[in-house]
Amino acid sequence: MAGQSDKPAPVSKVREWANTIATFAGAVLVVNTFAYQGFYVPSESMLPTLTVGDQFYAAKYPYGYSRFSTPFVPLPVGSGRIFGAVPDRGDIVVFRKAGDENDLVKRVVGLPGDRLQWVEGRLYINGALVAREKLRDITYRAQSGALVTAAEYMETLPGGRRHLILENSDAGMADNTPEYIVPDGHLFMAGDNRDNSGDSRFLNDVGYVPLERVLGRVATVAFTRDGCATEEGLTCPGGGWWDRFFRSVAAD
Repeated sequence: MAGQSDKPAPVSKVREWANTIATFAGAVLVVNTFAYQGFYVPSESMLPTLTVGDQFYAAKYPYGYSRFSTPFVPLPVGSGRIFGAVPDRGDIVVFRKAGDENDLVKRVVGLPGDRLQWVEGRLYINGALVAREKLRDITYRAQSGALVTAAEYMETLPGGRRHLILENSDAGMADNTPEYIVPDGHLFMAGDNRDNSGDSRFLNDVGYVPLERVLGRVATVAFTRDGCATEEGLTCPGGGWWDRFFRSVAAD
């Protein structure tokens, strides 16, 4: 009588590998949906806070969860949020843009019911001028290769939270706007690079952002993929690549 082989059947080995991969993929999906999800900054709209090439991880739990919380396509059922909380003014958040369903990162400057308006480059919230203090003039090389001259300001939002912004001038295409009234259940987002950001000021594009489309809060940059090349006479907004490791970007 022939002896039985001790070698595992090929089908059993394939099944074992498949189970391992499925378990790992499931764990990654759970973490990305309920805890943290990684994102990459492709544009200069959040300079000097976030720079092109920054890799960060948005915390999913501070604002609760919605059908948009999955890292892939939104779930086809449900609306609103569970365990929901409204972001604080000044938070940097990632949200899913309506229409093309791209993920964007901007700063919350308007809460439900707020009135916002830009007049000659200055932001007014609920009729009060938002304070800003000029820190310096800088010249940097944009992603396109062009040289850009801008003023760097420290902006102080209602409630006292402060963060940096850049302004090329106070006469840009979105420096004089109508008054916006943020609808209930929505947020008003703005990029820190005020003259180079497509944000809620453009109602036919980003517009008011529904709370259910908010994905998470950004507090720290993990690292940067690209960094900023040092050139004589130019500034790296946000610092060079060595300054970006686990750098806090939360408003003060």
